[in-house]
Amino acid sequence: MTLGEHLGELRRRLIVCVVAFVVMAIVTYLLYPQILTFFRHPYCETVGKGNSCDLYVTGPLTAFGIRLNVTAYGGLVFGSPVMLYELWRFVTPGLRANEKRYAIPFVVATFALFGAGAFVAWLTFPHALGFLHAVGGPGIKDIFSPNSYLGLILALMAIFGLAFEFPVVLVALELANVLTTARLRKWRRAAIVILVVFAAVITPSSDPFSMLALAVPLVVFYEGSIAVGRLLGK
Repeated sequence: MTLGEHLGELRRRLIVCVVAFVVMAIVTYLLYPQILTFFRHPYCETVGKGNSCDLYVTGPLTAFGIRLNVTAYGGLVFGSPVMLYELWRFVTPGLRANEKRYAIPFVVATFALFGAGAFVAWLTFPHALGFLHAVGGPGIKDIFSPNSYLGLILALMAIFGLAFEFPVVLVALELANVLTTARLRKWRRAAIVILVVFAAVITPSSDPFSMLALAVPLVVFYEGSIAVGRLLGK
């Protein structure tokens, strides 16, 4: 294809991506009450159990701004399958057969691991929220704003999802001969310490439940990457 044909193809793919974002953003805007109820569930089941679990705003435009932010995030998240498919269709013609053979498992693993990380964060969040509520001591009541509460849970899910991509990166480096399984085994002890410290630093809620929920899978992923690297080497 000529440069003009490549640009035309890119334009068509981008138009489809924009349409997918707009459609899913509209769907998210309409389903906003259900989405907000879903995210408030951990709060209502822990800190707000038996009491009001409402979220409070301090300005007349804040609530509308939050709905627009959730709408934008929803458009990106729910529209991402179409966007990534269009990206895949744009780059596929330039890949060799062996590159396609490796690319498909990596794409599937990336999706699966990100979803698993977000799910683990969702399961851990109620325990983290209960810890953060109790550590303040008696006589302290929580009044959460939607920005701080939703920002924390979304950040936790995003960080867990990205951290769970760790084995994909390690296996890719092994396939590229940047790392070897022997070297990973040699670095095992230091890597475990680094991964635990990394989990403690990167966890936005700074509670022990979230730190352990992130550190333990990272260590398991490290060991799993060594096994996968040896298998692929054979």
